[in-house]
Amino acid sequence: MDGKQDAAAIKPSRWLPLLLAIAIFMQMLDATILNTALPAIAADLRESPLNMQSAVIAYALTVALLIPLSGYLADRFGTKKVFLASVGVFVAGSLLCAAAPDLKTLVLARVVQGVGGSMLVPVPRLTILRVYDKSQLLNAINYAVMPALIGPVLGPLVGGYLVEYATWHWIFLLNVPIGLIGLLVGWKIMPDVRGGKPSLDAGGFVLFASAAAALTLAVDLVSHPGAGLFSLLLALGGAVLMWLYWRHAQHYPEPLYAGNLFWVRTFRLGLAGNLFSRLGISSVPFLLPLLFQVAFGYSASVSGWLLAPVALASLLVKPAIKPLMARFGYRAVLLWNTRILAVLIMLLALPGKETAWPVWAALLLAMGACNSVQFSAMNTLTIADLRPYQTGSGNSLMAVNQQLAIGLGIAVGALMLQLWSKSSVGRENLHAAFQYTFIGIGLITLASGMIFGRLHLSDGRNLTERAEK
Repeated sequence: MDGKQDAAAIKPSRWLPLLLAIAIFMQMLDATILNTALPAIAADLRESPLNMQSAVIAYALTVALLIPLSGYLADRFGTKKVFLASVGVFVAGSLLCAAAPDLKTLVLARVVQGVGGSMLVPVPRLTILRVYDKSQLLNAINYAVMPALIGPVLGPLVGGYLVEYATWHWIFLLNVPIGLIGLLVGWKIMPDVRGGKPSLDAGGFVLFASAAAALTLAVDLVSHPGAGLFSLLLALGGAVLMWLYWRHAQHYPEPLYAGNLFWVRTFRLGLAGNLFSRLGISSVPFLLPLLFQVAFGYSASVSGWLLAPVALASLLVKPAIKPLMARFGYRAVLLWNTRILAVLIMLLALPGKETAWPVWAALLLAMGACNSVQFSAMNTLTIADLRPYQTGSGNSLMAVNQQLAIGLGIAVGALMLQLWSKSSVGRENLHAAFQYTFIGIGLITLASGMIFGRLHLSDGRNLTERAEK
């Protein structure tokens, strides 16, 4: 007996969705809590707060590169073992982050944390998909996701207060008790489900992961002194590796991501729109805490309160998204919502240090609502027209694309900010460097709307008709 369990024969615990909730909560709390603490971490590690993006990018990039392995490892070793191992590695990485004496060590510790984080959500989600009947699936997923959405609301607040009244180390140590709860619950109720014949396109994985890593690092390193030529070589190497992967996918029997995914027009446009629109959107949560604390001199707790409306609005607006899509259609909503988001990002350049907080709250509430509409619309449209045999691979590639967009977006935002802060304008007035950066990433977001302009009016209609039924 190897401990393998047949998914059809398993009667899942009614608490199984709690595991997914704990995993999503831990991951989303970690993702949002760090940004508020970056200035304090930079001061303690004797780094410029404008050079801390590597600590965020390292995690997002690691998660993106390892997501494709989650399904294979779960099939090979069983969902229970892989989930418990991922939580253990995530907690160990958190402890290493808390003990980091310098930025380089922190970045390496974030990579370790990302190795665990890459499996945290996909494995329990895969388990739920396999052991629950389709009639119970929607309720199980909703039960898991809704409590976990509180993470982004609490993250900035918890991060701000921990930095202000304790030390920055506690933003990582907080993962330890949550992780221990996850280990205990996982040990008790996680079934050990495996797939039939696990297979992995190892060559395709190496090509794809290397290409994605090279392209992201090229953007991150370009602002470092003397790294211009190296960044260019990395970018060229990444492009060549991506082309080699494309050729590989055309001929390999079971490629990591099948080339026929891109024959589906809505998947192709949705994936591109997801990537390019998120470049600007993803850099905002990184830039705003720096603006509030470094340029304006606000405390970390005040910064956390100012950021909370983004996540709160995102949570509150979700019930209105389906009716909005049914009324106006995916093409119109994505076109206009992208334009509104671009304007909102550029409007972040207007308020100053003395601006009343309700002004910031109104602006960030609007941004959070538009973010929620944007992400939900893009994600559902991207996989809407995939065939059943394509959904697994398409979902995985979409998740990877989202994580890569976060890393690239932060790298682009940080690059713009560093370039403007080193200019004559930025040296005299740091706030001006932030202003020009917000205008720049707003223009990138505005340009990304052209991708959604290529959608047809009928795209997504099957989703809205299904929702109405």
